[in-house]
Amino acid sequence: MAKLLHIQASPMDDLSFSARTARAFLDAYRKAHPADPVETLDLWKADIPAFDFTAASGKYKVMRGLPHADGEGRAWQRVVELVDHFKSADKILLSSPMWNFGIPYRLKQYIDVIVQPGLTFSYDPKTGYSGLVTGRPVQLILARGGEYPQGSQAAGFDHQRPYLELILGFIGFTDVRTLVVEPTLSPAGDEKLAVAISAAQEAARNF
Repeated sequence: MAKLLHIQASPMDDLSFSARTARAFLDAYRKAHPADPVETLDLWKADIPAFDFTAASGKYKVMRGLPHADGEGRAWQRVVELVDHFKSADKILLSSPMWNFGIPYRLKQYIDVIVQPGLTFSYDPKTGYSGLVTGRPVQLILARGGEYPQGSQAAGFDHQRPYLELILGFIGFTDVRTLVVEPTLSPAGDEKLAVAISAAQEAARNF
């Protein structure tokens, strides 16, 4: 039995290509792995703390072995709780649209909260950075209105897929699988969605 955590970054529910494709993935996954618990973390409904002065100063106090001042301990504990929740999953499904060539700000906020030294990565002056979230796969389902084929001139505008693959690799993921739905704004958008749903169902059976 393996726990699957779905991180949903779109606020558009049934209007979202990434969310609809992820839903098809989850339906197929549940049929293929009926014993596995599945949880969805909707980033637009979740209580994700602002990584503000209090949280940041709490982080540096931990790094320097100093005691927390008022509020810092509580703020840092909330960060630790989110990281523990993320790391409790044996498999990750992350679905996201492209916003302004990148990712939605709620997803960026979540990433900025959970990517922390000593929790999801470590640093050694001799060997450099090492990811601490290892031994589990992640499936990305990414939707974009335009097309950004790798190697094309348009690919330079894509700060969605490269960033997510990089940051996940940085914290330790070596099995990163990516399914892209594009171009969703074209007249053939519904056809592209149908192809993506079929691919997602197949990916789920082998996840």
